[in-house]
Amino acid sequence: MSVFIENEVFEKIDYSKVKLAKGEYDNCTFTNCLFLNADVSGITFSDCTFDNCNLSMTDFKNTSFREVNFKYCKLLGLHFNDCNPFLLSLGFEECHLNIVSFYKLKLKNIKFSKCKIEEVDFTETDLSNATFNNCDLIGSIFKTSMLEKADFRTSYNYSIDPEINRIKKAKFSLQGLPGLLGKYQIEIA
Repeated sequence: MSVFIENEVFEKIDYSKVKLAKGEYDNCTFTNCLFLNADVSGITFSDCTFDNCNLSMTDFKNTSFREVNFKYCKLLGLHFNDCNPFLLSLGFEECHLNIVSFYKLKLKNIKFSKCKIEEVDFTETDLSNATFNNCDLIGSIFKTSMLEKADFRTSYNYSIDPEINRIKKAKFSLQGLPGLLGKYQIEIA
């Protein structure tokens, strides 16, 4: 049985022990909730916020995220590429993303603000017009990614090969040049 829940606030619930009801959640907020190894497959989240939640190792198979924001969340070992891609729209603020896959997703205009984005797979991801505001991108993979008009000016520790990624009109700072030229093993002083 599928439920429709709107304008609800869910606080301090451990969804690794209590199963989140299948259905659609509209304009809901999840605060200080634990989703460790939880199964949210097939659930639709529209205009929802996850605030200070741990979503590590959560199963996202065919989950819909439409205008969903993650704030102060821990996201470890996730496969957003398993989500339903229809109307997929995400935002991340002060989150820790580690070993997360966005493989082949269309994430135009996505915003990451003050996030640690560690060993995240952006292979073949469309990040056109994306904003990476003050993010640490250490170990993240950009391979045949669409980065046109993306803004990396305040971010650091990225490694992006301009020869295998589309970077037309992308924005980078002078301090970020080593992240674009790293494969050439040249010294920039």
